[in-house]
Amino acid sequence: MGDSPPHLSIQAINIFVRDQDRSLRFYTEQLGFNVTIDATLNSGDRWLCVSPPDGSALLALRVPKPKSKEAAFIGRATQVVFVTDNVLAKYHEWRARGVRFSITPRLRRIRFAKAAEESPVWGGVFTRFSDVDGNSFSLVGFDEFTRTLEAERQAQAARLEAERRAAQELEIAKQVQARLFPQSEPAAGTLEYAGVCIQARQVGGDYYDFLDLGPQRLGFVIGDIAGKGMAAALLMANLQANLRSQCALAWRQPRQFMQSVNRLFFRNTAQSAYATLFFGGYDARLRRLRYVNCGHLSGLVLRRDHTVERLASTSTVLGLFEDWDCTVGECRLRPGDGLALYTDGITESFNEAGEEFGETRLIEALERCRGMCPRALVSAVVDEVTKFNPQEQHDDITLIVARCN
Repeated sequence: MGDSPPHLSIQAINIFVRDQDRSLRFYTEQLGFNVTIDATLNSGDRWLCVSPPDGSALLALRVPKPKSKEAAFIGRATQVVFVTDNVLAKYHEWRARGVRFSITPRLRRIRFAKAAEESPVWGGVFTRFSDVDGNSFSLVGFDEFTRTLEAERQAQAARLEAERRAAQELEIAKQVQARLFPQSEPAAGTLEYAGVCIQARQVGGDYYDFLDLGPQRLGFVIGDIAGKGMAAALLMANLQANLRSQCALAWRQPRQFMQSVNRLFFRNTAQSAYATLFFGGYDARLRRLRYVNCGHLSGLVLRRDHTVERLASTSTVLGLFEDWDCTVGECRLRPGDGLALYTDGITESFNEAGEEFGETRLIEALERCRGMCPRALVSAVVDEVTKFNPQEQHDDITLIVARCN
């Protein structure tokens, strides 16, 4: 709970009545109140509450036991004061519905005990009415004091509504973004693979994808958008659309493919927007990987003999420059070799001592678990990262692993 004080508010005000159904008709039909609670308690008593349509106060309509001290309160002044911005309008509306008023609306002012000229004045138009049991209530109009309170109440209600809508929109964005990640895994013959993205917030800027580039050809994509949250998620969606719309070029012309992706990303985003990205096209028959590394972390090829090769950058990041070029790297995979692509949410995850998980720990984890299937291997590595840093996750964690057969 932190340093915030515990929440405190009034739940309900008891109004003692003779017949709940008769009183309910009065409050809903004549006063226009809403039924807020109508339930049966374990004791068998009926818990019935009503509230004004524009307020949060609850009136609990209770039937006391005969001859109890509460029964003596029926038909007395309740000390409940309703406030409205137009007493006369409410007076005429309720009188027309048969509500009984004991006095006509009149001006009433009270000066607090201070120096005469400086003392604040409370007051406004005032009247009293009764329900069907004779319980009486006050109805007063807004003065400067109550206007201030009402303005604060409305501002708080507006803030809560804005927070509710923001949370609802964020949940929708989360569901939409989840659909942007791979929904299927194209067949790749000689390669088993799996991927995962665990976001630090409800939406994020990490991205991975599997592209069907034709028979026995598979595209791997992993990227990291600059920034976090909703802004990064929007850029991620833009980048994904660019990649998928241009992927017909990806196998035969990977350089032109990436140039086209960069050009669209540059033109459709703000000047400061950019992304690191690794694209690899795999030919299952030749066991050949052609790749472009756009300022991303080096891909790791874990050879069967336990040596490690790094697929380093072949170009700068995407989106910062319209005039952009890259070179295409190539790597042959042999049976038993593994491939790992990841974002800095893994290697830059740090423990309580401030140590980063780092590339060395990642390679050690991959080696320890290399006998697992890719899906189990992904889970095992992510588990090691989260155990290393059990605190709040600060960045998206994204990982693709593959094993050549």
